[in-house]
Amino acid sequence: MASPFVWASGKKGPQRRDSTNSNSQDMDETKNIRMVLRYDGTRFHGWQSQAEDSTIQDLMEEKIRLILNEPVRLMAAGRTDAGVHALYQVCHFHTRSRLNPESLRRGLNSLLPPDIFISRAEYVSTDFHSRYSATYKVYEYRILNRPEPDPFTRYYSWHIPSSLDLPEMNKCLSLLIGEHDFSSFMSSGSSVRSPIRRMMKAEIRSPGAGLLFFEFQADGFLRHMVRNIVGTVVEAGKGRCDSVKFLEIIQARDRRLAGAKAPAQGLFLKMVYYEGERGFVLGEESASESLTDA
Repeated sequence: MASPFVWASGKKGPQRRDSTNSNSQDMDETKNIRMVLRYDGTRFHGWQSQAEDSTIQDLMEEKIRLILNEPVRLMAAGRTDAGVHALYQVCHFHTRSRLNPESLRRGLNSLLPPDIFISRAEYVSTDFHSRYSATYKVYEYRILNRPEPDPFTRYYSWHIPSSLDLPEMNKCLSLLIGEHDFSSFMSSGSSVRSPIRRMMKAEIRSPGAGLLFFEFQADGFLRHMVRNIVGTVVEAGKGRCDSVKFLEIIQARDRRLAGAKAPAQGLFLKMVYYEGERGFVLGEESASESLTDA
């Protein structure tokens, strides 16, 4: 399929009309700008705007307003919670400004703090939506599984000193593959119409030094879904349940039966995919390598 983010003419970005008033019309033409960024979520109260707390959305909208001299509203692919990080977050906004996206990107990076970096900005079609146009997303959760903690990874992993049964944990994860009702792993406060999601990947890899990387790829995620799954799978790793019990938890569609929610600091939004595109900015390899050994 062709990418939905290229204009009808095949050119990226808005086009001039053939008229004597083309300059004034261009100034009035609404444009849609997509940006990819990565951030350390440690000191933020998540992505989504809040009345009093510091969020990534509020900070970015403030800096964009300073540059473009107009209010904007950012929409993101994933509304990460407080303390959650992003290797590959996608957001977009509409504007009438004629400032080109690359100049905007450079200006924003000069104003933003060092724990936020915009890797790319570009024009996309006006109907593109960072969240609703996404075909699937990838989240990664990191555990440091060894007796001694690491002061340098405490904000980027969950330290579990006791040994874990990895084969049993992988058995549990394999049960998540396919289309399921994930109500047992959805926290309260969610307003989604349906708790059914399709999971394409759920696995653990161990690069060494006690690190465990969980990777989840699905067409959508419910509120706290990844953290609730990880917390439950860790219970299996500690011998407090097994894959048979885990399947019962899935089928029960009851959050009360699942394990406690894993801490926020181990979670990373790793990649967002769109129709006709594969990692259009960083590429899969770059996104997965960033902070891999942290």
